[in-house]
Amino acid sequence: MRYTPDYALDDVDAVRALVRENPWATLVSHVPGRGLVASHYPVLVDDAEPFALVSHVGRPDEALHELGTREVMVVVSGPSGYVSPSWYDTSPAVPTWNFVVAHLYGTPELLSDEENLAVLDRLVAHFEAPLPNPFLMHRTLENSAYAERIVHGTVGFRLPVTRFEAKQKLSQDKPDAVVDRVVAALRAPGPYENSALADRMDAIRTREEEAR
Repeated sequence: MRYTPDYALDDVDAVRALVRENPWATLVSHVPGRGLVASHYPVLVDDAEPFALVSHVGRPDEALHELGTREVMVVVSGPSGYVSPSWYDTSPAVPTWNFVVAHLYGTPELLSDEENLAVLDRLVAHFEAPLPNPFLMHRTLENSAYAERIVHGTVGFRLPVTRFEAKQKLSQDKPDAVVDRVVAALRAPGPYENSALADRMDAIRTREEEAR
């Protein structure tokens, strides 16, 4: 990822929060004889570690990635969207794309079936929690037995994050008046309406103002 100091996201807590808010991740490996391979799975932050992720892959993805034998990259993306130069009301101006993204690196540690089942339980509980009647993995004896059978079709892993590169390009280099116009355009009905990106831009600006 191109390093741009104005957009660098170096705070590990902010990157953890980005993962929590955007758990759908891309797992990328370079495998001898195959080249680059990629898979897509939800991930959770493992709060028991300084900075680690937990998840699982479905068989035979663990063989495809040769999981656990070398470093992998996990890509997590936050809000993103097109920004039209017509919103700036300044000249010259060019189109751009605002975004938040993190590349997380580490070597996965494969989990036992028991640990994997606990991670699957956590994943289900995490995503079911907002629902009025959460359908938990161990909701019934029948469901528990089913979960214990299907766990063998997955391979759980913990990924200690040894390094990361993260970036949030959210018009930080623009005057406040321009940012106001971009945020307003993103909130307005139309082909590029993007309230999530507008919220992120507002939140970042608020944090920067509080830090001054």
